[in-house]
Amino acid sequence: MAVVGRVNPDIKFFDESSSSQGDMLPHHAFDSSTLPPQKGVIGGSSINSQAEQMGEEEPQQVAVENETAETTPGGDVFYWPELRFDIPPKRVYNFCHQFRKDSNPNNFLKGIKWSPDGSCFLTSSDDKTFRVFNLPGDFDVNHVDACSLAADEDSFVASVVVSEGESVYDYCWYPYMSASDPTTSVFASTARDHPIHLWDATSGQLRCTYRAYDAMDEITAAFSVAFNHAGNKLFAGYNNSLRVFDVHRPGRDFEQYSTLKGNKDGQSGIISTIAFCPTHTGLLATGSYSQTTAIYNEDNMELLYILHGQEAGVTHVQFSKDGNYLYTGGRKDPYIYCWDVRNTAGIVYKLYRSSEYTNQRIYFDIEPCGRHLGTGGQDGQVHIYDLQTGQWVASFQAASDTINGFCFHPFLPLAASSSGHRRFVMPDDCDDDFSLTAEENCASVWGLSCASMTEKADSDYWRELDTQSECEVNQSS
Repeated sequence: MAVVGRVNPDIKFFDESSSSQGDMLPHHAFDSSTLPPQKGVIGGSSINSQAEQMGEEEPQQVAVENETAETTPGGDVFYWPELRFDIPPKRVYNFCHQFRKDSNPNNFLKGIKWSPDGSCFLTSSDDKTFRVFNLPGDFDVNHVDACSLAADEDSFVASVVVSEGESVYDYCWYPYMSASDPTTSVFASTARDHPIHLWDATSGQLRCTYRAYDAMDEITAAFSVAFNHAGNKLFAGYNNSLRVFDVHRPGRDFEQYSTLKGNKDGQSGIISTIAFCPTHTGLLATGSYSQTTAIYNEDNMELLYILHGQEAGVTHVQFSKDGNYLYTGGRKDPYIYCWDVRNTAGIVYKLYRSSEYTNQRIYFDIEPCGRHLGTGGQDGQVHIYDLQTGQWVASFQAASDTINGFCFHPFLPLAASSSGHRRFVMPDDCDDDFSLTAEENCASVWGLSCASMTEKADSDYWRELDTQSECEVNQSS
């Protein structure tokens, strides 16, 4: 797993000497007065300073009971907050009015992702727009109050709004993103008929583009994007191929790898999703609309094996925190499949979600300690599963329509959800007002309860996060 909030000093986003003229847009001149605060305080401690203390994560065995420890390079051992799902979460923030415009009142969200440093989250919506929401600097995880859905305005306004030219296919954060270092505060996106864009999450400016061309020398759009763990390469999925861009060389330079072999063996179709193994083993997984998932070796892009059995096109893949298991979800497929990457003979188990009647991409996520998985569905509920047993644990109503995005905060007991789906107004109802509730086409931040939040090393971070009213915390030294 990439180090949260840490900057890789070897990565340079811009190398003017190596880019041809016109391949790279002028570098944005940062004005320090327009940048966000260097430190956003959460619970009396900086978001970024918390992240920087965490260091590199040791591989975790998901099958081990309560394995939530993480060792820093200095030898200190931290314990992730063990989340309790038997207590319903609180809706801390809600956002719906910003997504509704007179020209497009049915604008719905299509996903939500926390930044790697946890300082903000990114949303994608049907109006071809990205929005970055920064957590308030005075937010205290110890004193979380439920927000009111009856409010006439959102909890707060997006700090950055970025408009894409066409429908967004995919997007991802730079893995070493840190709000305290604007150079790393970027995310990549791909949209229909457009090259891959690298956006500045602080100013909304376009940093540079990564362009792929087809046999007719016309720009072809990627269907999926993902940074590798080192942050120096950007992988993009296309039809029957993968292209790899050097992050510090924007333009049209790339390496191309066909996912099909000469005898038509391999993975065919559109590569719709890409994920890297978090334990730095060099494995990456790609999902295809041909109902297959492939595992590659990043170093030489050798195809190791292909997983068959998905009932529909694969739209989302994610490795377990220990890297031993892979979870895959498909379009109009009511199950998330668990695969053992060490023994791919069959499916380990299936996790149900209500998604059999929607073409939307339904994102799921695994909590930082690796024990539970959360996923949305058409029923408006977020379902939580125990990954050790594959059993359902709990669920809560997150919206009145489809939950298409759900993700856990990188290190705080928070989660974010996005909801919405396309609605069609009948001709007879054209004169009626198109009204939605605050629980439709919305993004929400949820405060989760903790079972324990302990630290063997003496640290002010966990002491300040020790909750008396909302969490039952056992602290050891």
